[in-house]
Amino acid sequence: MDFKKLLVPGAEVYFIGIKGTGMCALAELMKGLGIRVSGSDRSEVFYTDAVLKELGIPYHESFEREHIGNPGLVVHSAAYNFETNVEMAEARRRGLPVLKYTDALGGYSALFDSSGIAGVHGKTSTTAICGMLVRGAGLSAQVLAGSAVGSFGGGCTLNMGDRFFIAETCEYRRHFLSFHPKRIVLTSVESDHQDYYPSYEAIRDAFLEYARLLPEGGELIYCADDPGAGEVAAMLEREGRGIRFIPYGFKSEGPFRVVSCQVKDERVRFSLASFPPSEAAAGAQSSPSVEFALKIPGRHNILNASAALALTDSLVRAETGTSLKAGGGWNRERIEKVRRALEEFSGSKRRQEILGEACGILFMDDYGHHPTAIKLTLAGLKEFYPARRLVVSFMPHTYSRTAFLIDEFASSFAATDMVFLHKIYASARESYSGGVNGRVLYEKTKAFLDGSCSGGTVHYTEEPLEAGGLLKTLLRPGDLFVTMGAGDNWKLGRMLFDYYREKEVAQ
Repeated sequence: MDFKKLLVPGAEVYFIGIKGTGMCALAELMKGLGIRVSGSDRSEVFYTDAVLKELGIPYHESFEREHIGNPGLVVHSAAYNFETNVEMAEARRRGLPVLKYTDALGGYSALFDSSGIAGVHGKTSTTAICGMLVRGAGLSAQVLAGSAVGSFGGGCTLNMGDRFFIAETCEYRRHFLSFHPKRIVLTSVESDHQDYYPSYEAIRDAFLEYARLLPEGGELIYCADDPGAGEVAAMLEREGRGIRFIPYGFKSEGPFRVVSCQVKDERVRFSLASFPPSEAAAGAQSSPSVEFALKIPGRHNILNASAALALTDSLVRAETGTSLKAGGGWNRERIEKVRRALEEFSGSKRRQEILGEACGILFMDDYGHHPTAIKLTLAGLKEFYPARRLVVSFMPHTYSRTAFLIDEFASSFAATDMVFLHKIYASARESYSGGVNGRVLYEKTKAFLDGSCSGGTVHYTEEPLEAGGLLKTLLRPGDLFVTMGAGDNWKLGRMLFDYYREKEVAQ
């Protein structure tokens, strides 16, 4: 399929399942190219409804054969197929070109100098930070993140030109193999999606397969602190493909090594070994010249920001045609704009998203649903808010992940003062007949915390909203209440925030 011929100004593309985060974002980018975009979805209201209406993209809230029209391309969400969706069936009957979202994203990426952000966790935040930094650096780029970003105007995309394309790319079912990267940022590789990858080696090999898509002269920017990412980089390097390897992190060598970090004035402040990087400074032990700051907590976000700085540096060098030896196209003004852009970053939707403060209680929502992400996020919050009691609601996502990693999950809440656990949020993509459920995780977590002398208490309610009554008696001014997970327990946080906000107004 020749995307250069399909995606020209005036062409028409129809999206089936247009309210999906990625679908809406891709539709927005295509509209920015002058393409006529329309689509369909269910009538249920999503946050993307407001995005689509603001963009002026028309869509139907039902699936009917006559909706299709005569587009040059039909893009569909993975949630729909030819057997169950009448619009897809009609498109196939008429011989229209039809692509799954991930394949359409891959074809779109082939039109640009593209960079893929990948990893089991951290990829959404890293992509969002990249968007802020490339905008600060004044680069001609489009950015697509996997969640809404406040700094993107509440949407998932930034459109600042057509030289570079940066996108979050997904490992599930090897979806990222459709992408055409010149650079890959690899944040983390560990066991996940056990319904598709039965072992760590299986998911590691998928990431390795993705990295092999890099052309000669391409770049793999990887987290040296993450064993899995380091292993993929080492395996790829042994293959001698002519790829440049750029490590970042506390344990890395080279300019993107984190050499200092501290929490001060509700900011995480850190410095790299050398920024802007240069060949002379890459191996030097001289004092770093730039201090960066983040207003979102956690060591993991320092790593995400370091990755974004490394990618931004690569794009600046590509834009200006300069090398490390020549200073990489940086000047004092550009450095300061990037530094300010990083400090202004306020997170993305459901990634340490602050809902607000009411009656002295700070409410936050976070998507973390893997034990490693949970541990890192909670440790960062405890460090960032040392005077606040940390109260967490967690809803596990998928039976296969919970069963496979249940001991890791049970030990991931050590930083909490109080944790509420709930039933497993099931996925339509798996069938499970084992004995692990939310209550089993509760028992294991309680046993771990009781044995660790951490002082944290554990509660269980099958449904998240059932915890509301007890939480209203336990929460007190100065607390930080966080809903975590990929389920729908975020509704508990919203309900409690609204309750305390109304209570505060009434006082």
